[in-house]
Order: sequence, then C-alpha cells, then structure tokens
Amino acid sequence: MAATTQAVSAAERETPLLDKKWLAFALGIYTVFYAWVRWYEGVYGWSAGLDSFAPEFEKYWMNFLYTEIVLEVVTASVLWGYLWKSRDRNLDALAPREELRRNFTHLIWLVAYAWAIYWGASYFTEQDGTWHQTIVRDTDFTPSHIIEFYLSYPIYIITGFAAMIYAHTRLPYFNYQKKGFSVAYMITVVGPFMILPNVGLNEWGHTFWFMEELFVAPLHYGFVFFGWMALSILGLLLQVFASFANLIGRDLVGDVYEGGDAATWAD
Repeated sequence: MAATTQAVSAAERETPLLDKKWLAFALGIYTVFYAWVRWYEGVYGWSAGLDSFAPEFEKYWMNFLYTEIVLEVVTASVLWGYLWKSRDRNLDALAPREELRRNFTHLIWLVAYAWAIYWGASYFTEQDGTWHQTIVRDTDFTPSHIIEFYLSYPIYIITGFAAMIYAHTRLPYFNYQKKGFSVAYMITVVGPFMILPNVGLNEWGHTFWFMEELFVAPLHYGFVFFGWMALSILGLLLQVFASFANLIGRDLVGDVYEGGDAATWAD
C-alpha cells in the first residue's frame, strides 16, 4: 500500500500544472470552427442568403439554423450534465498540488470563454452591423443573424456556464456548498447571457420600426448594457488570484523559486 501511495504521489507530481495541449485545443477549436463558419457565410450568404423566400435559402440557411439549435441544446445538456455529475464531493480532502492544477485548468476555461465572447460579441456582432447597412433584410433570420445570434452567442453562453460549473464544483475557493455562488462569476456569465433574450426585443423593434442599423440606436442599448457586464471579469480574476494565493506557500514555491528566500517570496 505504501508503494502504491508513493507511485500515485509521484504521478501527480509529474502531471503538469498547466496542460498546454488543452489550452491550444481550446483556442484552436473555436478558431478553426469559426473560420469554417465565415467561409460558409462568404460562399452562401451572397448566393443563397439574400431572398428568404427562395428555395435555396431554406436549404442553406434555415436548415443550418435548425441543425445548430439542436446541436447546441445537446452540447449544453451533455457538457453541463457531465461537469455536474462528475463534481468533486469531497473538496476538503483535495491535495494542494491537485487544487493548483485545477486552478490552471479553470484558467483555460476562462480563456476559452473570453475567446468565444470575442467571436460572438465582437467579430460577428460588428459584422452584422455591416451586413445590414449593406443588405436590406426581408426576414429576422438573416444569414448574419443565424450565425451571430443563434450560433456564436449560444456557444459563448455554453462555455461560460461550463467554466462556472467547473469552478464551483472542483475548487475549494468557489465551493458552492460552503460559500454559495460567486457574485462576480454570476455577473460575468449571466450578464452576457442576457444579450440572447435581448435579441427578442431587437427583432421586435426592427420589425415595427424601420431603422437604420446603427449601434448607437436606443434599441441597441441592451446589447451594450449586458455586454459591459463582462467587465466583472476583473472582480472574478481577483477571486482567481486569491484562490492561487491560498495555495502558493513554502511547500510549493520553495521548490521552484531560485535566488531568494522562499518564505519571503510566499509572504
């Protein structure tokens, strides 16, 4: 038993704290997927996306919409369900090094969330304004909207809630059973999520008011208000740093810090 325990401890020490492969995968999967989406939009947006009553619009865009909605619901259910089902039910017994490794994994989740928000709330949102200043819409489900509202927004929502579930079920600092849910985390995730319900108001307004597609129009203030809530990531990062500070002490720092007193460095 002693030999087995030593072998497990050695394996834990050899496991890298930051898994760079997962970090590269998290950034790469969004980049490659959205590059393909942008290619699809460039090819079929002009050739099949200008007339919503044309048969090719149903083929290339409405089927795209139906497919993405089904895949998003399935992905959210499986991913969130797995993270919740596999949660750590005994966080008090978590070894310091494993907790530190999970903190780095949590940072990967946050990086993925930030990258997904960029694509949804910045790249495709800015593109949508350009599209509708160029093309007169004849439906709420334009090619730009099908990608922006119903693809890129749900993807960053799924990622954000997954990150929050991971933190609150695997990190003692965010332990929901003892500390409840982080307000900063809730604002960081729920705020941008509310952009999606605001789409309903946006589409209603554009249906009843013939407006030029200007981002400064009052109808778009909701997007700005909820988008700015992502700035609460600064408060969340303070909590993340505090979670690291609870772990980085003499035992962990002393092995890697050179050129000074480890005790002083930890303080």
